[in-house]
Amino acid sequence: LGGYHLRAERVVKRGIAGTQFSVEVGHEHAHRGLQEILDLIAGSGLPEQVTQPARQVFVRLAEAEAKVHQRPVEEVHFHEVGAVDAIVDVVGACCALHRLRVTELHASPLPLGGGWVEAAHGRLPVPAPATAELVRGVPSYGGPVEAELVTPTGAALVTTLARSFGPMPAMTVRAVGWGAGSRELPHP
Repeated sequence: LGGYHLRAERVVKRGIAGTQFSVEVGHEHAHRGLQEILDLIAGSGLPEQVTQPARQVFVRLAEAEAKVHQRPVEEVHFHEVGAVDAIVDVVGACCALHRLRVTELHASPLPLGGGWVEAAHGRLPVPAPATAELVRGVPSYGGPVEAELVTPTGAALVTTLARSFGPMPAMTVRAVGWGAGSRELPHP
């Protein structure tokens, strides 16, 4: 897969320093089917510990999109999610978890946000229909701001890979890092 550039830079958001990671692409917004994405991942040469969870994430996403659009999974064509940046996001997240030797992923309840978002199908409520489908059965809540805080790609990643949802389990913290998104919100 080509046509992208990765960038990481230190930024300060609401007084907290963090790393802002971005995938820069041209204007490529290809509409890809699930099999095409699975083939790209399979042909990546990455280890199975990366490609297997990445494939699971995209299958789960395709199943949600199929349900929302009342179509068979084989007929689902991803719009924003089929773009290079979403593929890099999913595979990159799986690669990072592997390289960091993460053996278990636990998540807090998901703050979905609220309001409206512009998508390939026009204006949609937040959470977007695919996001709502993906978080079915997962602890989540609206707010705390009028913005899309969990995208379909993010929902597919966390709901596929997290072993549990709830308060932070007992653990010994050995390292701390802060990530920063590109959106300016009233909180870090």
